[in-house]
Amino acid sequence: MKISELSPEFNRSSGDPLSSQISDLESLVVSVESLSSSSSASPTSLCTLAGSLRRQLTLLTPLAPFPEGSQLHLWKLSFRLWNASIDLSNSGDRLSISLAELRQCAADMLLVAGIPASVPSASVKAASFLHRTGLIWQELGQLDRAAKCYEKATDLVDATSGNEEETRVLLDLNLARSQIAWEGSDKTLPIAFLSRSKALLLKSACADAYKSLAEQFLSYGKVLLSKHESDASPNASDLLSEALDICEKGIAATGKYSKNSELEALKSRCLRFLSAERLHHEDFEGALKCVRVLRNSWKQDETEHPSVGYVAMKGWLGIGNVQEGEKELMGLVKNKEAAEGVVVAAAEEYLKQAGVEAAPAVMVALAGRCRVGGAAAAVRVVKRVLERGGGGGGKGRAKAVAELAADERVMRLFNGDESKRERGAMHSLLWNCGAEHFRIQNFEVSAELFERSMLYVSREEESRSRRANCFRVLTLCYLAISQLNRAQEFVNEADKLEPSITCAFLKFKIHLKKKEDEEAIMQLQSMLTYADFHPEFLTISTHESLQNKSTRVALSSLSTLLSLYSPGKLMPLSEVSVVRNLTTLLLREPNTEFEILKHAKLVRSRMVEIGVESFFGNGASGAREINWFAGNCWNFGLKAGREMKHELCKEFLEVAAELYGTAMNFGDRIGDTNQAMVCKCLILSAGAMLSLEERKKGCLSDLDVKKGLEMLERAGKLLPLISTDESINAGFHFLHTYNSYQLLNKGPTDMQSQQTQLIKSYASTKACKPHHLLQLGLTASLGPRPNLEAAEFSFRSSLTSLLSLPHPDYHSIGVILRKLASISSHSDDLAYEVYRQAYQIVVGLRVGEYPEEEGKWLAMSAWNRSSLAVRLRQGEVARKWMKLGLDLARQLSGMEKYVASMEECIKGFEKVCDGERDREESHTNNQLVLA
Repeated sequence: MKISELSPEFNRSSGDPLSSQISDLESLVVSVESLSSSSSASPTSLCTLAGSLRRQLTLLTPLAPFPEGSQLHLWKLSFRLWNASIDLSNSGDRLSISLAELRQCAADMLLVAGIPASVPSASVKAASFLHRTGLIWQELGQLDRAAKCYEKATDLVDATSGNEEETRVLLDLNLARSQIAWEGSDKTLPIAFLSRSKALLLKSACADAYKSLAEQFLSYGKVLLSKHESDASPNASDLLSEALDICEKGIAATGKYSKNSELEALKSRCLRFLSAERLHHEDFEGALKCVRVLRNSWKQDETEHPSVGYVAMKGWLGIGNVQEGEKELMGLVKNKEAAEGVVVAAAEEYLKQAGVEAAPAVMVALAGRCRVGGAAAAVRVVKRVLERGGGGGGKGRAKAVAELAADERVMRLFNGDESKRERGAMHSLLWNCGAEHFRIQNFEVSAELFERSMLYVSREEESRSRRANCFRVLTLCYLAISQLNRAQEFVNEADKLEPSITCAFLKFKIHLKKKEDEEAIMQLQSMLTYADFHPEFLTISTHESLQNKSTRVALSSLSTLLSLYSPGKLMPLSEVSVVRNLTTLLLREPNTEFEILKHAKLVRSRMVEIGVESFFGNGASGAREINWFAGNCWNFGLKAGREMKHELCKEFLEVAAELYGTAMNFGDRIGDTNQAMVCKCLILSAGAMLSLEERKKGCLSDLDVKKGLEMLERAGKLLPLISTDESINAGFHFLHTYNSYQLLNKGPTDMQSQQTQLIKSYASTKACKPHHLLQLGLTASLGPRPNLEAAEFSFRSSLTSLLSLPHPDYHSIGVILRKLASISSHSDDLAYEVYRQAYQIVVGLRVGEYPEEEGKWLAMSAWNRSSLAVRLRQGEVARKWMKLGLDLARQLSGMEKYVASMEECIKGFEKVCDGERDREESHTNNQLVLA
C-alpha cells in the first residue's frame, strides 16, 4: 500500500520536504517490519535502525505542526513500528536495549505528530505508548529514561476530564512514577504519588484500580516492616493502614463485582501484615484485634493462614494469657497448611513464656505432628528447637529435649535398621547440646543430655569406642558436680570397653578428690603401663594435685616425670623445669632439706653430664635458672648453719659455689655479683666443715684439710669483689682468715710461720677490724698448737687499732692486756712493758670506764709478780713491781681497800730492806775491822 492511498490529501509533489521526510521515515519502518518477519534480526542491525529512526524524527520535528493527514500517516507508522517491535521481542530477547529503543521511537513519533482530532482518545493512546515504554525501561534498570516517559505521558492526560480510561492511565502512571521514586532515599515523593492516586479512585468503580493502589501501599509497608524502621516517615503502620482502607473502600464502591474476592483476599493480607506490625511494636491488643477481624471475615470452608495462629499465640502470650496462647499453639500444630518451621518457632516462643513445665507436652505434640516423617522428622524438630534456642538453648529447653529424647513414643520412631542414620543424628544433636552446656559449666544438664544420647547408641561392637567416649565424658560431668562414686562407676565401665590413658587419668582425679593419696600415687605409676601414655599426663597430674592441695602426690608425679628423661627424648617440659618445680614444692614441706640437697646435686651432675646450656637453656633464661638454684642452695645453706646442721650447710654451700661459678661464666652474665657469691659460699662452707669437726669432736682428714685450704685459696682471690658494704666485707675477710688459720693449724706439718703471715696479711687490709684481730689472737693463743708469735702480733695490732678509735672498747682492751701479760710472763722486761702500757692507758680515765674486773686483775697480777722477786731477794725488782701494782690500783675503781694494804706492805718492805742494809753494812765493817 502506498502512502498516497492512506491519506489522499497527503499527496504532494516530490519537492515537498515534509513528504520526503515522512517517506524516509516510512522506509525505516518498513525495514524494521522486514526484520520482524525474518529470523536474521541482530542487535547490531536493530541498534542501527533505532539510531536512524531517532535522527529522522529529529529532522521531522522542526516541520511541525503537521496537517491532519500527515498526523494520521505518522500515527499509522508509529503503530506499525510498535507492532513490529512486539513481534521482534516475541521472537528474541524481550528486554534488549535495541527493542526498547524501537518502542521509544514509536512513542516519540506520536509526540512529534501531535494529537489528531479525528482519532478517539488520541492522548490516552499516546500516553499508553509512553507508559508501556517506560515500563520496559524500568525493567531494564534505565530509571531516568523510564521517568521521562512517565512524565511525558502524564502531560498528555487530563486528570480533570472525568474520563474513566484517562483516569485509569493516570493511575497507572502515578503508580509507575511512585515505584521509580521509591528507589531513592527520600520516601516522601513515592507516597505523594500514591496519595495523589487516591483522588482518582473516586472517579472509578473498577476493582482493579483499588487493588493496584492497595497492593502498592502494601508492598511499601512490607518493605518498611522488614527493616523495622519504626521512627521513619512514612512508617509501616501508616502504609498498611492505607492499604487496608483502600481495600475496604474498593469493596464498598464496587458492590458485588466479581473481582471483589481478590480485594477480600488482599484485605486479609493487609490485616495479616498489620497484625505482624502491631506485634513487632508489642501492641499485643492491636495484633489480636487484627486477628479477630480476619477470622470474622473468613468463610467457613476457608483455611486459616498459619501466620494468623502464630500472631494470635504471640499476642496472647504478650498480654500474659498463657492458656489462650497454648490453644493457639495447638491449633497451629493441627493446621496442615502450617510449615514445620512455623510450628517449631511457635513452640519455641510459647516455651519461652510458659516455662519448662510446659515443655514436655509441647515437645510430644511436635513429635506427633512429625510422625509422617518418622525418625527423620523427630530429628528435624529437635534440631530446629535447639538451633532456635542458640546452641544449647538454655537449661529449661535442654531438659525438655532430654525428656523428649527419653520418651518411649519418640524412641519407638527410631526402631529398625532403616533408622540407623537418624539414630546417629539424634545422638549427635543431644551430644552437641550436652557439650555446649558442658562448656558453660551446666554439668548436671550436660550429664543428663549425654546419658540420653547413649539411648541412641547401639551396643554393637562397632559402637564400642563411642560408648566408651560417652562414659568418659559422663565421668567428667559427675566429677564436676562431686558425685565421685557415680563418676567412678562410669570410668570403670569406660576402661572395660576401651582401656586408655584418659581413663587412668580420670581414676587418678577421682582418688585426688577423695583425698586418697596412696591410691592416687599408685594410679600414677599404673599410667606408665598404658599404650597411649604420654609424659604430658604427668604434667597435668601435677597441676591437678596442686589444685587439690595434695603436695605429696604432686611430688610423686614430678619425680616420676623426672625419671623418664633421657638424651634425645622429647618431653613436655625441660628437665631443669621439672627439677625446679620439684624443689619449689619441697620448699613448702617441712624436713625436706635432704631431698632438696639431692636434687641440687642432681642439677650439678646433670650440667656436667650434658652441658650447661643443654640442661639450663641458653641466654638470659638459662642464667636465671642457674641463679635460681644457686640462690636456693645459698638460702638453705644459711638456714642449716643457723640450725647448727653443719654437714647440710657445708654441702649446700659447696653446690651453691659451683652453681654461682657456672653462672659467672655463662653467656653474658659475667659480673662481680656472682663472683662475690662464690667467694662467700666457699668461705662459709669451709667454716661449716670446721664447725662440724668441732661438734663431732673428731679430726679432719688430710684430704678434707687440703680441700678446705683449696676452697679458701680460691675464695681469697675473689675477696676484693665482695660487697662494698663494710660490715659484710669485714665479716667475710675475717672468716676467710680465721678458717684458713684453723685449717693450717690442722695440717700434718707445722705451719706457724704461714699462720703468722696470714694474720699479718689480714691486718694490712682495709677490712681488718680490731675485734677480729682480738679473736684471731685468742685463737692463736689457745688450742693444742698455740702460736704465741701470731697471738702477740694479733693482740698488739688489735690494741693499737682500739686505742686509735674515738671511743675505745676498754673491755676488749682489758682482755688484750691480760692476754699480752700472760704471753709475756716468760720475760720480766716484756711483762713490765705490758703493765706500764696498761698503766699509761688507765691514767686519766673516768671512774668505771675501765672494766673493774680487768683493772683488779692488772693491779693484783702486777703486785703479785713482786712476790717472786722478794723471795729471790731482788729488792729493786720487787720494789718496781710493787710500785707499779700500787700505781695501777690507785687509778682503778674498786681498788681503794687494796691501796692502803699495798702502802702498808711497801712500808714494811722498805723497813725490812733498810734493816737488811744496816746488817749488811755492819757485817762489812766488821769484816773490815777484822781485816
